[in-house]
Amino acid sequence: MSLLDPHTWSGQIHLGGWTPASGGTTPVVEPATGAELERIGSAGTDDVGRACALAADAQAAWARTPYTERAAVLRRAGDLFTEAAAEIQDWLVREAGSIPGKAAFETTTAAQECYEAAALVSRAVGQVLPSAEPRLSMARRGPAGVVGVIAPFNVPLVLAIRSVAPALALGNAVVLKPDPRTAVGGGVSILRVFEEAGLPPGVLSLTPGGAPVGEALVADRHVRVISFTGSTAAGRKVGEAAARHLKRAHLELGGNSAMIVLPDSDLEQAASTAAWGSFFHQGQICMTTGRHLVHASVADEYTERLAAKADMLPVGDPATAQVALGPVIDAGQRDRIHALVTSSVDGGARLAAGGSYEELFYRPTVLADVTDGTPAYAQEVFGPVAPVRTFASLDEAVALATDSEYGLSLGILTRDVMKGLELAERIPTGLVHINDQTVNDEALAPFGGTAASGTGARFGGEANLEAFTETRWITMRGAQAEYPF
Repeated sequence: MSLLDPHTWSGQIHLGGWTPASGGTTPVVEPATGAELERIGSAGTDDVGRACALAADAQAAWARTPYTERAAVLRRAGDLFTEAAAEIQDWLVREAGSIPGKAAFETTTAAQECYEAAALVSRAVGQVLPSAEPRLSMARRGPAGVVGVIAPFNVPLVLAIRSVAPALALGNAVVLKPDPRTAVGGGVSILRVFEEAGLPPGVLSLTPGGAPVGEALVADRHVRVISFTGSTAAGRKVGEAAARHLKRAHLELGGNSAMIVLPDSDLEQAASTAAWGSFFHQGQICMTTGRHLVHASVADEYTERLAAKADMLPVGDPATAQVALGPVIDAGQRDRIHALVTSSVDGGARLAAGGSYEELFYRPTVLADVTDGTPAYAQEVFGPVAPVRTFASLDEAVALATDSEYGLSLGILTRDVMKGLELAERIPTGLVHINDQTVNDEALAPFGGTAASGTGARFGGEANLEAFTETRWITMRGAQAEYPF
């Protein structure tokens, strides 16, 4: 059986079943070639209203479903992601420009997210509280209701399923809005998996679309929680809109993550680690290593080694060749990357490698001699660009790493791991990796950033209990309470 047979879903959205969208259809375009692969339904705001009302109706029965049955659906979903991995990976390669290894990471992680979510349903959901009154006092968690999930294009399957799976496991219904550029790998694949896994109709809906669809999802009266992954600029708008409607918004936003290279590091290994951190998936990852802070005594050698790595990495169509980097998602993103690189060079940065492109294939780029004001250093590039900045002391490294509006991920390379940990404790970020680069993720780990990178660790493991449930206070007396009037 083909899980993603287009005859099932082509040109449609999912509202309790596959159905035409009020907004017509949108082409699914392969960025490497410009070819139209298929068409996906384009939801309108009225479709969002229908999806949310349907979710609200279906959620109550789903929440009452025995937790063992909900867990079984999640486990079957995990198995299906594994069984259909090759088919889903092909879409992730062609639709998102992923290299095969990155696509395999997504399907493996999607399965693990489902298995971890299945385990959530049997966790303790409350506690017995002390009370000064003659009564049993309890705090008990229950599903929030309807959860809206808004997911981006860059890691479309993982960044959707990490909210969809735990929200469903905990008894919620979900309305998923993937980026229309990656609505198959990040949307259709999830709906088809849960259809086959036995999820009741209406508990999960698919409404691909642009900003108006997201705005309608945030505003809908049935939706109680919003899970958003995307840029900081868009996240601020989502957070403001959710606050107006008194809704919780879990925001996982941008980053400009630093990797600190201390002078005792193995520089050849450091260059390999750094190249992965900056160039994996064309740098289109929120955790990408965007600032290389290198001790001045080793900066020249480090830059030379990193530039050599960049020059040797093959760039091309990941569907037809063995490459390290595929295409960036579209021309708008490519032009933004190039503008930041050229303005940085015009401002005095030295181009040590890359800085050029063909169509949507941008060469991995290394910039040396950068300063605080260098655009590609000061801003999140979301492209394969590695700016190298020097420091002379640990205090200066701390100051440079902290001097950013973002606080997502941090890498520290050193032979002295205790020194690395001491350094990390001085730099506020949501994630820290000592002797590793900044791009790491596991289904059971708490994930999230601080400051402009989002609202903290709201995904992964037990953090999902807080994200997708409400807590209520319950008391019970053996006889009715007595009052003076």
